[in-house]
Amino acid sequence: FARLIVEMRGLLHSFALIAAPVIAVWNGLSSGSALGLVILLLLWRWGITLSMLMAPPKTPDLELETIMASHFAEKVRWCMDRLGLDYVEKHSGGIFGVLFRGRTVPQLTARTGIVCSVIGNSPEILRYLWGRYGYELGERSAFLDPTPERVELEGRIDRYGVHLQVWVYYHILDHRALTMRAWGVNSPTVPAWRRALMPAMYPVLVAFIRKVFRISDEHYDKVVVRIEALLDDIESRLADGRRSILGSDDTDYVDITFAAISALWIRPEQFAKGRMSAVRIGHDDVPDRMRADIERWADQYPLAVATVNRLYREERVSS
Repeated sequence: FARLIVEMRGLLHSFALIAAPVIAVWNGLSSGSALGLVILLLLWRWGITLSMLMAPPKTPDLELETIMASHFAEKVRWCMDRLGLDYVEKHSGGIFGVLFRGRTVPQLTARTGIVCSVIGNSPEILRYLWGRYGYELGERSAFLDPTPERVELEGRIDRYGVHLQVWVYYHILDHRALTMRAWGVNSPTVPAWRRALMPAMYPVLVAFIRKVFRISDEHYDKVVVRIEALLDDIESRLADGRRSILGSDDTDYVDITFAAISALWIRPEQFAKGRMSAVRIGHDDVPDRMRADIERWADQYPLAVATVNRLYREERVSS
């Protein structure tokens, strides 16, 4: 609620700033009166700033903004849960954030006193968590140590995650109800106004996604090749019986990244500790061609699938 008040104050001021020239012209204000209006708006903005300094809103120290079904959000969520951090998760609806505000998810807001830092992109968020909690939590945070080998493979897995986004949207965008379900249209944790707008905005959102992700038969064929190249590599690494992809004795954030990203097609029931059932799409609900890809990958990459399912069983059981 406190965050909503802060956002509304900013939105009202922005609206007034946009409306000021219209008000000046409509009422035929003189130059002096128009200048007075500008000064009034500046004082209003200053008042908002002073109020934030003198009485900071009681917002969470850590707030993670996500799309419920996002595999990149699950990567960050999982690492924060593993660290034992106390945070609040804020669910966005579909791609409203990136379309209207240019903001992607996951996005972590960290508050320290009156200072509020906003970090986007899962790799940058994990680097922040390592820097912030590496000393404080000691061995509990060792799995986040960004060694060169880990960072390199994480980057490749993240690109695999982007290819999977193209793969998913290629299959589901023509299935309106299925897509909106994945975006959280049935979830009470997504803001009501976004759920209400989603059906009306669906054609616009779909057109935007098709353009941004270049959804086409040709691009789909290319990303499938790239997805399978990454899975081939992971499967070959796991062939010697190792439990961690990079061969260490313990699970690290690269294992978590691969499991979280791959959840987009493996769909473990423990995704997000089972808290996202409203967006989970069952095996029988997916389109036929999508199911064919899933079944083919499950047959081709049994070690990768087993690793993902094991990590989810061991670490993402509902608490």
